Parts: sequence; C-alpha cells; structure tokens
Amino acid sequence: MNKGKHQGRTRAQESTNAIERMYITMRHLFNRGFYKPMGVSGETLRESLLLLRPEIYGSVSEEKAELDGLLYVIDRLPQGIEECTYINLTSDEGYGDSHFKAIIPPKRRRNCYRIDEEQMNIEVTRGRSEIYDILTHLTFLFIESHKISDRVLIDEQGTTTRDWMKLEKAVLSTKKLSQNEREIAITHTANILGRTFNELTQIYEAFALPSQPERLLHIVYWLGKLAIEEQLNNKKRIVTFSPVLRERLGHHIHGEIWANNIKNTLHKHGLLDKPLHIISANMHSVMNSLFAPIALKKELGKATVFDMYEALSQKENTALRNKVEKAALQHGMIYIPDTSGTNIDVQVFDTSKLDLVKTDLEIAQTSRPEAAPVIIVMDYAFGEQAYETMDELLKPITVGKKNVHLNVASVSIMGKAGILEGGKGDIMIPSAHIFEGTADNYPFNNELSKKDLEGQGIDVYEGAMVTVLGTSLQNKEILKFFHTSTWNVIGLEMEGAHYQKAIQAASKVRGSIKGQVKVRYAYYASDNPLETGSTLASGGLGTSGVKPTYLITRKILEQIFN
Repeated sequence: MNKGKHQGRTRAQESTNAIERMYITMRHLFNRGFYKPMGVSGETLRESLLLLRPEIYGSVSEEKAELDGLLYVIDRLPQGIEECTYINLTSDEGYGDSHFKAIIPPKRRRNCYRIDEEQMNIEVTRGRSEIYDILTHLTFLFIESHKISDRVLIDEQGTTTRDWMKLEKAVLSTKKLSQNEREIAITHTANILGRTFNELTQIYEAFALPSQPERLLHIVYWLGKLAIEEQLNNKKRIVTFSPVLRERLGHHIHGEIWANNIKNTLHKHGLLDKPLHIISANMHSVMNSLFAPIALKKELGKATVFDMYEALSQKENTALRNKVEKAALQHGMIYIPDTSGTNIDVQVFDTSKLDLVKTDLEIAQTSRPEAAPVIIVMDYAFGEQAYETMDELLKPITVGKKNVHLNVASVSIMGKAGILEGGKGDIMIPSAHIFEGTADNYPFNNELSKKDLEGQGIDVYEGAMVTVLGTSLQNKEILKFFHTSTWNVIGLEMEGAHYQKAIQAASKVRGSIKGQVKVRYAYYASDNPLETGSTLASGGLGTSGVKPTYLITRKILEQIFN
C-alpha cells in the first residue's frame, strides 16, 4: 500500500519540478532575447512538457498526433502561425496604426500581425502569464510538428511517403475540394497523424474557418513542412522577444494607463467619493442581473429569470442583449472600452440612477443618493495581470495637487476555475489561495459562504484553491496531490492569489484603501482536470455555466446593496 502511495507522490514531485524548470527556462530565454524551440535552447522546455504530459495536451508524449490539444492551441494562436519560421513577441509598438491587419485568435484576445510570409508578430500586453501561455502552446505545436516529419520522412535525402505527397497536392491545389477529394486527403492525413479516418472526420469541422474550410489539412501540412526543413536543412524556427517588450515587462505600463482611465472617468462623473465596489467578472452578468428584468418585462412573460439569462447567453439573441444594454446606458451605466492594451473592458454602474425596486433582487433602495453604491465591473484579467491591474486601480488619484484615496468598500472576484471534486458547473468558495510551486498562501475572510449559495440545485464546495502558473501545464498527478494532501485543495485558477496580493498590499501595507475592505471570491467550474474527457480541451461549458454565473452574481449584488 505504502509503496504505491510513495510512487504516486514521486510522479507529482517530478511534475512540480518540471513546471518549475519550465518557468525558470522561459524567464531565462526571455532575458536572452531569442531561442530556437526545436534546437538546443528549447530542449528543457520540450523535455519538461513531455515529462509533464499535461491533461490539456492529451497524447503529446505518444507517437500519434494529439487532436483535441491541437485544436485548443490553434484557437489561442493567430491564424497562419503554422506557416511562420520567425515568431516575434512584441509590446504594443504601433502596429495598430500601420497597414498590417490585426489577426485576433478566436479564444484569446491578443493582436497579432503577419509581417511577411515567414514572420508573425504577437503583441503581449498582459504580462508574464501571457508569455508563458504562448511559449507553452508553441512548444506543444512544434513537438507535434516533428511527430509529423518523423512519420513522413523516409531518408535523409528528403524522400517522403506517398501519404505526404498526396496531402501536399491537396493543400497546394487552388481549386475547392469536392467531398470525394476531401475524404481522400483525410485518409492520407489520418495515416500521417497515426489517427483513424473517423477521428479526423469528427474534428475536421471544428478546425474549419469560413475563409479556410480545409484548415486542418493546411495546419498539418505546414507544421510538417517546416519540421522537415528543420530536420533536413537545419532551418530552425526562431522565437524572439522585442527589446521594447523586454524593457517594459513588469512595469505595469498598460495597467497604469488602464486604471487612470477608470479613475478619470469616475472623477469626470463626480463619483470619486461614492462607496466603490469593484467586481472582476464578465461583461454581461452584472448588467443583465440589474437591467434585464426592467428592459425585458414584456419578453419575460411567464419565464423564470434564469430562463431569461439563458436566452441572453445564446448567440442568436443579439436584439435582446442590445435592449438590456440600451436600458443600462440610460440608467447610470458608463462603458469604458479598453484602449490601454490590457484587453480589459470596464463598466461603471452609478446605482443612484437605477430604480432598484424594479429589479427582482432582494434589495432595498437607499433614500440617500450619495450612499448609493458605484459598481465597477472589470473583465477577466489573465494570470499575473490581475496583480498589475488591481494594484494600479487601488492607488490614489491625483486631482489638482491633492492625492484622493478611493472609497473602496468591497472587491469581489468571480471567475471560472478547474474543480477537483465535483464537475462542470459546480461552485467553489475559496477560504485561501495557495501559490503553485511555493508554500506562499493567502488566507482571507470571504464574505461569501457555502450556505449563501446552497439549495439552488448546484453543488457548492468550500476550501483552499491553488493559483497555478498556467492551466495548460497541470496534470493529474499534481492535482491529485493538491486534492488529497493536507492542503485540501478544491480547485485551481490563475488569478486569485495575484488579486489577493494587490488587495492586501493596498489595504494593509500601503494604506491606499481602508483596511476593512470586504472581499468576496467565488468560482464556477469550467472543467474537472481529474476526469479524462472533462478538461478544458474537451470544449466549453455551453449553457451549464449560466446558472452558477448568475447565482454568484446575484448574491454579490445583494451583499453589496444590503
């Protein structure tokens, strides 16, 4: 019995070491300014990733290609990256004002620019976590590309298999493929990837774009082609970091511009001395909770309020969403789209302009307009960026020659997280955040408790949560250790400890905000990385995320008003 337990722990320790090695290596490569992912300089990253075998990257360490992981990564990198030998990570250096067209990946808001046929620039404005995210995805991508070249290269003279020649012909053909030709190409590609025809057919559509229906073939071909170039002609792909990015990183440049913009808006509207409640969430749930019952009274009919939320979350109901937004803008909502590069939009709600009796929340209207809370909703930050943005937001603002401290009454964080007991759509209430790879921990008094959210048909868990360095690096062994060891971790996310660090610094060290600021944290589960087939790579939450999102949002709002 003991022996098995000991071996399990060793695998968890190996994995933890691998993650630490990856982080140290990525920092080192960043300071150096460039590296070759498939050369000697990228070796530690490749070896660590293969040793880790993270859940998101499925079968990365096996011979067959990993399809779900490939889709996950491709959705987060710019279209055309598979064709590029030179990948340049830059800061915001003015490409937005050039003739280059921004390419924005569907699942990560970041501006990328195709400079020429060989080079892709990726703009990094969200700090170190974003760099780690990109480098990890590129490492996975290039490992997969070498699996392809290993399968199609017959000898060192560059002779390739018949499957490869047929794929090349299909990809380079300028005419649209018929169903017949497509299936023939998929047959050859399945052989190259070591997967079945059926597996490829099932995932084929998920890769397709309106402008590129045969995108999966295209990706496989170009990944293989560049890997063949690396193996035969030593023409290695190179990742570089621009001097401006290296100089700016860690200096809160984007976060400061972002925060000043919000504080100036509050000043302009005379809201600086009002009680401020900051919520890190999405851009719809607070607005819908406050304004949907008012704006959609007719449409609601006999439907429940949760049916209404579900309708609002469906893609085709743009008209309903516009109606709610219009009502919000007429009754005290100020929308601040991001121009700083943080990619974090903001909504400010001056609730003195809202008739709270008309909402369906259990709250009473205050008779004193000056005491009506002002709610600042900020879109999700990304990893370490949470510290940068919250740290800057909580600093005083200079008005004339005077430093004005913000009257911050509460900070609430609602987000998605991976759960370690329970499943998709369940709710987690943290009592502390633990930093992965360290014993640093941040206990706090959470204003939200398990009993606040129980009894609604959704399971609620309470306990410590781990703030990980990147979700794409976690594997079962590490997570099992967190879950079953004395840490008793219930879930994992990327921002909690970063937010907490900023709040503690502002209230307890710097004195920027008053010490008794109320803090609320709650997460809903986007995946369970301990269940195979329930990881982030297995697809989104669909509508199962609607109920937990709104239960948490409504409870936060009720606590703010009461």
